[in-house]
Amino acid sequence: MNKRIIFNLAVKDLERSKAFFTGLGFTLDGRFSGDSSAYMAVVEGSIYVMLLTEDFFRSLIDKPLAQAKKGNEVIICLSCESREEVDSLIARAVAGGARIPHPPEDHGFMYDQGFEDPDGHLWNLVWLAPEPG
Repeated sequence: MNKRIIFNLAVKDLERSKAFFTGLGFTLDGRFSGDSSAYMAVVEGSIYVMLLTEDFFRSLIDKPLAQAKKGNEVIICLSCESREEVDSLIARAVAGGARIPHPPEDHGFMYDQGFEDPDGHLWNLVWLAPEPG
């Protein structure tokens, strides 16, 4: 069996979050989704996000739920195939209601920009130049 990365995010409004991530091109997998969760493929076959309503998320933990709009524990970084893909995903994120915390950074060998999703989770999109061959 292939290993998968599945990260769980608490969301305030499941339908809004599903629409936001669908707008980024993520694919909803209804087999593992329900009234309080949505399983979405970020990269089919390897990277997934499980969106969980805050109440459901709380039922799985034994400590307080962090509020991502007030503080962050993690930045989710997703590699892209080109600078254009970074820009395209950022534009789609903004159209879906994302906040942009900083302008794009172009280091020549690396291009990146981040966004904050509607629930305050930070995402960073990065393109790395191919190594000289």
